[in-house]
Amino acid sequence: MNKENSIIVVAGPTASGKSDFAVELAVKNNGEIISADSRQIYKGLDICTGKITKEETNGVPHYMLDICSIGDEFSVSEYKKLALPILEDIFARGKTPIICGGTGQYIDALIFNQDIPKVEPNKSLREKLEKKSTDELYNELILKDLRRGEQIDKNNRVRLIRALEIIESLGKVPKQNSPSLLYTTKIYLMSPTREVLKKRIAKRLESRLKIGMINEVKNNPLNNHTPEIIKRFGLEYVAITKYLNGEINEEEMKQEIITKSMQYVKRQETWNKKYTPIAEIVNTNQ
Repeated sequence: MNKENSIIVVAGPTASGKSDFAVELAVKNNGEIISADSRQIYKGLDICTGKITKEETNGVPHYMLDICSIGDEFSVSEYKKLALPILEDIFARGKTPIICGGTGQYIDALIFNQDIPKVEPNKSLREKLEKKSTDELYNELILKDLRRGEQIDKNNRVRLIRALEIIESLGKVPKQNSPSLLYTTKIYLMSPTREVLKKRIAKRLESRLKIGMINEVKNNPLNNHTPEIIKRFGLEYVAITKYLNGEINEEEMKQEIITKSMQYVKRQETWNKKYTPIAEIVNTNQ
């Protein structure tokens, strides 16, 4: 562990207030924020992903937002490759790096000493795998690497495809040793109740609809992709695309987004359990 350098992490489920809390911490701690969100890296995915606005940053620099275009391949190893130099530069300027986001693998890539398989994206393989259902992908992974299959979120297509891509190259997904922290790390874990989160998700949805969330999807080049690829960019895009195609009505669209968001909350909470022993729990029920 590098005890000379200290970092702050703000983790928690969607709608738990991470972004605002991170900005407050940055102002108090001479900090700059590195986003750890697997969808906010893409240009044009703004309203649906809840990307922080210029006004909301309160002048605090934010990194790892809008760094690639829709359709670009992007992995955890690429995230680490780009974000680590930013983190080191923040240290070098005497400031505090604050990692904030809901993508646990991105957070882990920056704070833990762990090896990430250096396997380049295999475009032809990914195109082939994208044609399969999520259940088919999971069953294929179980057959090829039972250990990884038992660890992975079986509903996460991006992770399933990446695992199969690594297996294609290396024969299996390398086993990770117990990770150790790279730096002196203060973790804040946002922890509102499920009831509070559901209310916030519903309120947030209405707000985003008013400022043009449907038009963002309608005018986005995502519409040129297959339904399976659209799933990569979030449950909101899937539900709104179905609404725009006349498959569901507006109320059904809203309910699907709320229901799927709460399912996502459960997966995030499961991932975040690893932080609990070393984290300060932040009650954000107000």
